[in-house]
Amino acid sequence: MSEPRYTVAVRELCEFTAKQGDLDLRFTPAPTALEGIAGHALVAARRGAGYRSELALSGDHGPLRVRGRADGFDPARGRLEEVKTYKGRLERQPPAQRQLHWAQAKIYGWLLCQQEGLEQLEVGLVYFDIGSQRETLISEHCTAAALRQHFEQHCERFLAWAQRQIAHREARDAALAALRFPFDGFRQGQRPLAEAVYRAAAGGRCLLAQAPTGIGKTVGTLFPQLKATPAQRLDKIFFLAAKTSGRELALNALRRLDAGPLRVLELVARDKACEHPDKACHGESCPLARGFYERLPAARTAALEAGVPLEQAALRELALRHQVCPYYLSQELARWVDVVVGDYNYYFDLGGLLHGLTQANQWRVGLLVDEAHNLVERGRLMYSAELRPESLTAARRSRAAAAVPAIKKALDKLRRAWVALDKEPGEDYRVLPAVPERLLQALQQCSTAIQDHLVEQAAEPDPALLDFGFEALHWLRLTETLDAHSLVDVVRPAAPAKLGHSVISLRNLVPAPFLRPRLEAAHSSCLFSATLQPSDYYADLLGLPERHVWVDVDSPFRAAQLQVHIAGAISTRYRDRAASLAPIVDLMAAQFAARPGNYLAFFSSYNYLQQVAELLSAQHPTLPIWCQSRRMGEAEQRQFLERFDEGGQGIGFAVLGGAFSEGIDLPGRRLIGAFLSTLGLPQLNPVNEQIRLRMQALFGAGYDYAYLYPGLQKVVQAAGRVIRTPSDEGVLHLIDDRYRRAEVQRLLPSWWALAPSP
Repeated sequence: MSEPRYTVAVRELCEFTAKQGDLDLRFTPAPTALEGIAGHALVAARRGAGYRSELALSGDHGPLRVRGRADGFDPARGRLEEVKTYKGRLERQPPAQRQLHWAQAKIYGWLLCQQEGLEQLEVGLVYFDIGSQRETLISEHCTAAALRQHFEQHCERFLAWAQRQIAHREARDAALAALRFPFDGFRQGQRPLAEAVYRAAAGGRCLLAQAPTGIGKTVGTLFPQLKATPAQRLDKIFFLAAKTSGRELALNALRRLDAGPLRVLELVARDKACEHPDKACHGESCPLARGFYERLPAARTAALEAGVPLEQAALRELALRHQVCPYYLSQELARWVDVVVGDYNYYFDLGGLLHGLTQANQWRVGLLVDEAHNLVERGRLMYSAELRPESLTAARRSRAAAAVPAIKKALDKLRRAWVALDKEPGEDYRVLPAVPERLLQALQQCSTAIQDHLVEQAAEPDPALLDFGFEALHWLRLTETLDAHSLVDVVRPAAPAKLGHSVISLRNLVPAPFLRPRLEAAHSSCLFSATLQPSDYYADLLGLPERHVWVDVDSPFRAAQLQVHIAGAISTRYRDRAASLAPIVDLMAAQFAARPGNYLAFFSSYNYLQQVAELLSAQHPTLPIWCQSRRMGEAEQRQFLERFDEGGQGIGFAVLGGAFSEGIDLPGRRLIGAFLSTLGLPQLNPVNEQIRLRMQALFGAGYDYAYLYPGLQKVVQAAGRVIRTPSDEGVLHLIDDRYRRAEVQRLLPSWWALAPSP
């Protein structure tokens, strides 16, 4: 029987064995992806005709297999090169980072010597300055014996850890093979969903699954994905959610599944995990960054031996016990756990941590995307960027702008380009054919000046300058990808308008070209939700692979459980709002009088909500109501939901598409009905009209893709709060005459029995 093997990428090996000292993010070479690719290509082009780039290399040490791609080898010079692109001043590079680069280069050196039978080799670090396109070469002549010794030393440092990972993997797979469903049986609809997920995992396919609210989709997707893990040799499962409630459901399900030694990690946003938000991420500023890599091994070992899910609170307690940063400890642990629960952006964002690790380590990943209907709008936001005038104004008022001539000059130049754009004739909302060249050049110069300053300065960066620098960098990165999926637009403020006060956006309309490569990078994926109708809409906008599978799980609920009434005599269109108030109030009061209990009422805006709530209170002062407010915090949201207790009575007013439209569970008497005073259609405005035009041009379905489908998706999600279990009963009032239209009713759940309101 062959010895078990553990495969590790060269970079990951060196990240483990060669990183020392402080966590230090001050010198972070930050070329864009395309700049980095172009820089590597230019270095290769400058070499001779025999230069070999992107060499795939691998070698073994005991049960350890080390693999990776060396940047280049010049046979004429006998030199292996590790190319690093950067911006700023190279002399500011921390010694620990240089040490890491040498460790990588020399391991590639030994792997090349072994593969080519070389006795000696020149190993070179090539630092390529993106701005000046100047190379700095630092090289050493090494014997093969010395390189082999270097390789073996690093492997030996990693070997004990690797052997523990091998043992863990074997124990994990054995536990998952024996895993049993945690309940007496599947709910109706849950088994077909689980079977579809298992088949997709076994076949390495992408699954789009529409399954009704209330059947237990979280357990129904996690269980089969875990069961498929041993046979499919999966390294990781990523459970991605749009909201905190989705993460909580997944973590609860994983606790219920109790899969033995399974390692589970929750990833949270940096602003929620940071212990010292007033400090910068380096050892001279933050005590949890000082000596981070010296304390990391003990913290890492303790975390993985804890035997509990590494949720936010538990991870924070462990990190502080070891005096390391909780946020960066979680990023390190993502390499070593089995299941990661986090937000969409950790995988789908341009710089998504989990996607980057998957690519670097060639992991086999099972992807579960919860409430996938949200990924359309979230994807658009991830691949969009704004330049806001207030951010530029704050940057121009920063300390650095006053003290550093290069920054002041660059910011002033950008301001002049901005003003010139505003002077151009046209409407307050304009779509531009391309990024204006003058603005682009000014922004590039500005971004370079800010990055150079941030790299070189020793003091804490000015927050306003730092924020604007990030905005500019993100904007520039997206300009490299500009195509039919996105547009450039300018929104001038309403009169009296000031020059240079417009908002300039790179606005993504179709996230598919960005999302598809991420989906294809996973071994298998399942995108699931209660509202994925029609499936072609989501396949087009989410970029599902051509061979994706669609499943529509039958509802376990009966029409008799939900009385669905259409108030077809009321119009909730904006022009009819005033006339709709009294009929809506009468309908709500009559329903409450007929069957007192807890209800949710959804509206298209806070203003509309407030108008109906005030009239209801005035005419029926004894009827209890409570209202969602703008910018509710998590504590206020909990208080809102706590009003829906089993013995409660009243109507909670909420905005459709907000925090209470999905992801909340109010079974039984906690919620017995809902009123939907809207079709949920997006506002008619210039931006949405551009979406309509682009959807028409790309898919031949402008109005449906821009307005009808997104609106009805919100309606069905909100209505799904009422019936959560097979024993629930309730009532739903769809308030608008357009609900009588056939094209609208086709998008409603087939098990609903529609009837006109009395």
